[in-house]
Amino acid sequence: MKKTFKLAILMLFASGIASAQSMQHLPNGTEYKIIGSSAAKIKQDDVITFNFIQKTDKDSVLMSSYTGGQPVKIQVQPAKNIGDLMEVFTLLGEKDSAVVRIPTDSLFKEYEQSRPAFLPKGSFLTFNLKIEKVQSVEEATAEAAKMMEELKMQEKAGLASYIATNKLDVKATPSGLMYIVTKPSVKPKPVVGDTVYVNYTGKTVDGTVFDSSIEADAVKAGLSQPGRKYEPISLVVGEGQVIKGWDEGLLLFNEGAKGKLLIQSDLAYGPQGAGDAIKPFSSLIFDVEIVKVKHPKKAVTTPAAKKPVAKAPAKPTAKTPAKTSATKPGTTKPATKPAATKAPVKK
Repeated sequence: MKKTFKLAILMLFASGIASAQSMQHLPNGTEYKIIGSSAAKIKQDDVITFNFIQKTDKDSVLMSSYTGGQPVKIQVQPAKNIGDLMEVFTLLGEKDSAVVRIPTDSLFKEYEQSRPAFLPKGSFLTFNLKIEKVQSVEEATAEAAKMMEELKMQEKAGLASYIATNKLDVKATPSGLMYIVTKPSVKPKPVVGDTVYVNYTGKTVDGTVFDSSIEADAVKAGLSQPGRKYEPISLVVGEGQVIKGWDEGLLLFNEGAKGKLLIQSDLAYGPQGAGDAIKPFSSLIFDVEIVKVKHPKKAVTTPAAKKPVAKAPAKPTAKTPAKTSATKPGTTKPATKPAATKAPVKK
């Protein structure tokens, strides 16, 4: 077994030397060698699915789609920089492979301060590429739509199975949100704009706990939350600070009540998911307790002061003629000196 492994390593090393010796060059300095002979080449706007391994000159692996769990899917566009590989993709076809070497001096030409130590001057960044699939935009769009429908169906089946397995008697709102009140309360429910204090534990339908404000639940689930304060979280309900399922669901529970929220992905994290635990199209289960509801303070207003009623000016009499000018006749100067202007008071 060891001999076979060593032989494979030697063959790989030998092929690497051969590749370096037979590289072709692009005008931008990129070196490449194509392994394969597909007649139909990739075109601009095609959608390609490919796997890759990114390495240094010393064969240290920096990134790999194989270890990442899924290939990359992108649309081929005009090249914007030497690192986007767009000029190389159009030289390949479906099922072709290639070894591509990009000079790091070109990559960091205007960003020398960002150059890492493992990519010194004069070095190359190497990509081992494998084109898995080439599609038109229409084909890729149709495939994505079909995949989304399948994932949605799987999600609904998984949530239905969870409800049946746990024998839950759920209620549903028009949005599709499901909930159960396990501990009722006679205190008022929150309304939009109230601040609510909530204890919760969140998990997926397969039982994986991904978050909790309760220390005992976190410890039981083996959940690592460094620096987390185990206390109720506070939020203003109905203002988009949390996922839609929470904004709607917290309004269904009275202060002091406990229950469950069963939130489908369209009211949670949708097709993108969140982190490693919450996959795309994941329904989520939350055990919640509304610890406290705090209503916003109303602004205190003071009654407006009554405006004084203006008195009508006295009519001039014959004995006291009305003044018609602020100056003496025949002059431009005021009859009296104006009042001195006060300096502004410093605060």
